[in-house]
Amino acid sequence: MSTKEINVLVLAYLGDTIYENYVRRFLIQKKIANVNDLQKAAVQYVSAKSQANYLQKMIDCNFLSSSEIEIVKRARNYKTTSHPKSCDIVTYKYATGLECLIGYLDLENQKGRIDEIMSFIFGN
Repeated sequence: MSTKEINVLVLAYLGDTIYENYVRRFLIQKKIANVNDLQKAAVQYVSAKSQANYLQKMIDCNFLSSSEIEIVKRARNYKTTSHPKSCDIVTYKYATGLECLIGYLDLENQKGRIDEIMSFIFGN
């Protein structure tokens, strides 16, 4: 099975864990030593609203390739009506799009590109 044939929600499931791991490592490297402080800082990156905003910035800056945009659109357009109470469906779909892209890139062994995307998000 090709990576493009994998259900976008499965890719997002994988991407979510990878994304959160990057965020946790980034915050630890910033020398945040208290777990409660780490959790509060992580929300700035891992909330659906934050993820949707970062994705929109990447799109606005033409940071993503056309094939990456295609992956994001597949996830964004996936038929679902469920979403967390903390955000609207559009925000949730954009956040899912970012997570899907990360999962896709991981399965395609494009860790360097994930590093670039996360550097963009972290403002490096």
